[in-house]
Amino acid sequence: MTKPSRSYLIFLTFTASLGGVVFGYDMAVISGTVASLKEFFIDPFGWPETIANSRHGLVVSSALFGCIAGASVSGLISRYLGRKKGLLIAAFLLLLSAIGSSVPELFFRPIGEADHTFVIAFAAYRIMGGVGVGLTGMLSFLYIAEIAPAEIRGKLVSCNQFAIIFGMLLVYFVNYSIARQGEDAWLHQVGWRWMFASETIPVLLFTILLFMVPETPRFYVMKGSESKALKVLSRINGAEKARVILLEIKATFADTGSSAIKNPGKLSTRKENRLFAFGSEVIVIGTLIPMLQTFMGINVILYYAPAIFKDMGTKTDASLLSTVFVGIVTLLFTIPAIVTVDRFGRKPLLKIGAIIMAIAMGLLGFTFFLSLDETVIGGEVVSQFTSRFAAVSAFVLILVFVAGFSISWGPVVGVFETEIFPNRIRGRALAFTAVVSWISSLVVSWTFPVLNNSSFLVDRFNHGAAYWIYGAVACLALYFLRFVPETKQKTLEEIESYWRKKSKEK
Repeated sequence: MTKPSRSYLIFLTFTASLGGVVFGYDMAVISGTVASLKEFFIDPFGWPETIANSRHGLVVSSALFGCIAGASVSGLISRYLGRKKGLLIAAFLLLLSAIGSSVPELFFRPIGEADHTFVIAFAAYRIMGGVGVGLTGMLSFLYIAEIAPAEIRGKLVSCNQFAIIFGMLLVYFVNYSIARQGEDAWLHQVGWRWMFASETIPVLLFTILLFMVPETPRFYVMKGSESKALKVLSRINGAEKARVILLEIKATFADTGSSAIKNPGKLSTRKENRLFAFGSEVIVIGTLIPMLQTFMGINVILYYAPAIFKDMGTKTDASLLSTVFVGIVTLLFTIPAIVTVDRFGRKPLLKIGAIIMAIAMGLLGFTFFLSLDETVIGGEVVSQFTSRFAAVSAFVLILVFVAGFSISWGPVVGVFETEIFPNRIRGRALAFTAVVSWISSLVVSWTFPVLNNSSFLVDRFNHGAAYWIYGAVACLALYFLRFVPETKQKTLEEIESYWRKKSKEK
């Protein structure tokens, strides 16, 4: 009798989580290059302030257009090609993006001779990587959720969020190390290239390991390969339990005569295969949760942390070093979430996090509003806090916000999203909610430079307005949680049964 192999489960989780590492690396690598991209690609055009700020935000957030595209097709890719092949496609795109973003002049000019006119080529490569991130962001979570035993699923899915944070922390160290190799002028011309190129290393490792893992049991069942599904389930859960799980999985696909079993690879047109087959409530909840997660402002910290710290009066290398502290706090506070998510449940952690983030963002806005001033140093206008206490307070509040997010909405939303949707619609539902989430990320990332650098808003709020908006969203999220069901320690099939009953009641 086959016994469950925890080492095999760990290997599968580790491999899928490397997708999270690459995800986090690609999303955070841009933080070290924000000022350089402005210097290299935007300033030479000589645009007026509002246009320059908008174009700068567009270049920085360009990958998010790709994320939207990747997420929009992730459901189809996961259904037709599978979770594993989808991740392989993502890895290939991320590899091309890392190379192209670092040398956008490749194939057009000798390496090192790019100028601001290559801004479109740079953005195109970032969009390509964004497609890979959009795929990985859904498929890594989905892969882990579909192989994980119910009793530890929350913990294992949270590992992917931990991996995302680890990828961010890793690139913060890399960016800081590269920035220390030269002065600002070197960083703006050459250093930013090395930051993007460094991503090739984790992407290559991820690609190699993907060739060594199987598809998920639920995808095998959907394609009619029950023997392969049983083999994977047996290695993870043991032979006896695997047979029971296989029957449960088959039931969710077969109880209404899904053509996914009768005609493998053919998308069913039956009612229960449609997005709203289990009612609108599950889709609304599953969509609003990641939207609220984004509009609470975490992307601002991930993308613009060095710019925020420079608003406080720090130099380039000091601002990049500050992002390392952000990464460390994020990593450390993700661990308690992983340990407690299956014990305390999803909703309690989300409530705690929303309260912490609302308070932190509200106070951060007031700190900027009351204490930030602009002075002229060496002929350059520099933002500085009026006291050391104010600067330290702002830094601490950012870390408190990051800690609140990391112990709750960071890892827990990923867990919740992979659980909440029924088997039959999970792929396309996750794709739909991912698209909405990435659009939200684009809105936040694109508008922050406008909100933060607008002369009109700065004159009145000293960079505080944006943070008040994010704090208000956290308050809204706290209220919305009253409508969200708890999913801890339920099998995916039990959660599906809950929504089936709800839809029949209506």
